[in-house]
Amino acid sequence: MKHVVSISLGSSTRDKRVTVTLAGEPVLIERIGTDGDADRAAQLYRELDGKVDAFGVGGFDLGLTVAGRYYPIYSVQKIVAGVRQTLMVDGSGLRQTLERRVAQFIERTIGPEVNPKRVLIPSAVDRYDLALSFAEARYDLLFGDLGFALGLPIPIRSIPSLHLLARILLPVLLRMPFEWLYPTGEKQETVKPKFPQWYEWATVIAGDCLYIKRHMPERLDGKIIATNTTTEADVETFRQRGVRYLVTSTPRIEGRSFGTNVMEAALVAVAGKGRPLTPQELEGMIRQLGLEPAIQPLNP
Repeated sequence: MKHVVSISLGSSTRDKRVTVTLAGEPVLIERIGTDGDADRAAQLYRELDGKVDAFGVGGFDLGLTVAGRYYPIYSVQKIVAGVRQTLMVDGSGLRQTLERRVAQFIERTIGPEVNPKRVLIPSAVDRYDLALSFAEARYDLLFGDLGFALGLPIPIRSIPSLHLLARILLPVLLRMPFEWLYPTGEKQETVKPKFPQWYEWATVIAGDCLYIKRHMPERLDGKIIATNTTTEADVETFRQRGVRYLVTSTPRIEGRSFGTNVMEAALVAVAGKGRPLTPQELEGMIRQLGLEPAIQPLNP
């Protein structure tokens, strides 16, 4: 049996351990949250190095790729620096495939119900392929990177503007401590509404689940949430706030959808090539396994 572990700076309340079968092979998937403790995360990486088949880097990315340019996240690179043997992926390869087709999936399944075609992505620099998907589907765009990360009430409305933002700010911002930019530990369970008018404007709210939840208003009546990692508690929270549909870019397994880092680690382990998979190889495995986004009506 293959064994993949996602070590996350996120809350341990989201931990999960489940066995799935991929391409006829059982895979034990385990998620371990360290409640924002970077030292603990680094220790776990060192302790499990060489003992599991693949690591999924959870709760953060090793770096961001925008418009073909890679921007390393330096504080995260330090956490995983002790890994010497086990393959390690952060889900970025899988996001280039699964998230690249989310808007098209929505159009194919519930397109007539999406009116007007407006999408809010609270942080688009870390969901670049998702942003491209909605742009290609001709949605009106609102990227909240400046607002939700820096508190600046400036919406970004186009892909070229996102490219400019990335070139100017990412080389500086990604040298800051990671927790300044993204909720970790118990902060992931705290909701602090911000820019409710942006949520109200959008028909679809897409991106990282924790980032969506972090600043959402009390009511999300009739909205469509498009994200990836969701627990049963997340689903119930969205249901209670009036969300109409929940779309996840990864399939649901035992009541939750795992992050792209976990799913990519599982695919890498099953492939057994001893290296991360290329986008073309990931695309082939996705087709082979029939993986595609999932949709769940919450308040039909």
